[in-house]
Amino acid sequence: MYRITAVSTGNVCRSPLAEYLIRRALHAAGIDDVDVDSAGTSDGEAGSGADPRAVSLLAAAGLDASGHTARRFAPERFAATDLVLALDIDHYTALRRLAPTPAEQAKVRMLRSFDPAFAGRGPADQGIYDPWFGDEDDFEACRQMISAALPGLVEHVRAETADARGA
Repeated sequence: MYRITAVSTGNVCRSPLAEYLIRRALHAAGIDDVDVDSAGTSDGEAGSGADPRAVSLLAAAGLDASGHTARRFAPERFAATDLVLALDIDHYTALRRLAPTPAEQAKVRMLRSFDPAFAGRGPADQGIYDPWFGDEDDFEACRQMISAALPGLVEHVRAETADARGA
């Protein structure tokens, strides 16, 4: 089973949005042998549910995130994860520092690196801003940024899982 973890700061806004949207996109593409979850670089929100604005936005898309519980990304998770998706440059930097080996550092990618409009840019230009201090429009903008990366991510996962199956 291929495993993806989306990572933001507190695991209550961007990364839960990414988790649920990625899971749905993969399922819609017929890729069901992938486990998708999310975590934060901080434990400040550990144990909290997703931000109500994120839950509401996902519910409007037919996705139920009401059971989400925030948690921190621990270094030992690298061994069980194939792809770690950072939502902003500070997450990318923190995760690469946290990775115990160069091979595990290489698992860290910016989610927007899969968006064709941002693929040629460096990690510092591929961030998705934190909607926490904003309103519903900021959460919608975040959803749109995540969604723009999904087709490229789906194709990446399709190739990775086909390689693993020897196809």
